[in-house]
This record gives sequence, C-alpha cells and structure tokens, in this order.
Amino acid sequence: MSDRSLRHDTRAIEGLPIRLVIALVVGVACLSVMMTTISGMESLGVSEVDVQPEPEVVSPSVDNVTVTVVDANGDPVSNATVIAKSGSAKLSGVETAKTRTNGTATMSLDPKLGPNQVEGTIKFDVKPPGGDYADRRENTELLVIKE
Repeated sequence: MSDRSLRHDTRAIEGLPIRLVIALVVGVACLSVMMTTISGMESLGVSEVDVQPEPEVVSPSVDNVTVTVVDANGDPVSNATVIAKSGSAKLSGVETAKTRTNGTATMSLDPKLGPNQVEGTIKFDVKPPGGDYADRRENTELLVIKE
C-alpha cells in the first residue's frame, strides 16, 4: 500500500528544478571566489627589486656610479632598466641604463646641490624584466655630500 501511494505522489518533483537552480548558482559563486583567490596567488611569487649604488656617497661632480639591481634574496637581476632622477639633489635630466648579466649598470651622473645645501639624494627607479619581479617600494638612494 505504501508502494502505490509513493508512485502517485508527484509533490517531490515540484521543488526539484528550483533546488537545481539554487545549487548551480551557489556552485558558480563558489567557483568564482576560488578562481579569484588562485589568480591572486601568483603575485605572492613576485620578488621586490632594489638598487645598490656603489659608491653610496658621492660629491657634487661628474661621477660614474655602478648600480646593482638585486631581488629580495640579494641575487643580481639582469636585463633591468635603471632610471636615475633628481631627488633633493638635482640632475640635468633623467639617466637610464640597462643591467648586464651580473645585475650591474654603470651610470654617469652629474649631481648638483643648491647654494645653501650641504647634502641631497638621487632617486632610482627600476623597470624590472617581465615575470617574477616588481618595483613597488622606494629604492635605495644615492647620497650626495658637498665636501
């Protein structure tokens, strides 16, 4: 008797399509959140670059400065473009150089200080090679001191 009553009962199928639609919407929303999380993880593998000028302190005259671009582990980064520009010490323009395989680039800089200025800085930006590197933070500056 219970077998026949279930065979003719059509109420269970009434809610099935709406339940499937709800499950599909929730599943797509969860998949979207997971994909966003996974795509954001690749930025975790990006290494921040910095510059190491040598010498670290120069006088306000024409100087050759060797700049080494390094990653977060201190390893040299080749094929990066280094940009030197005025900070509190002035340059006549923007200077650029590309790093060699050992991560170094030589730049000819002619920093100038103001009349009452005893010291100043030259700023560096880095355009890292594509892929695993980024330059989002301030880089080490070159100190210019009047002798």
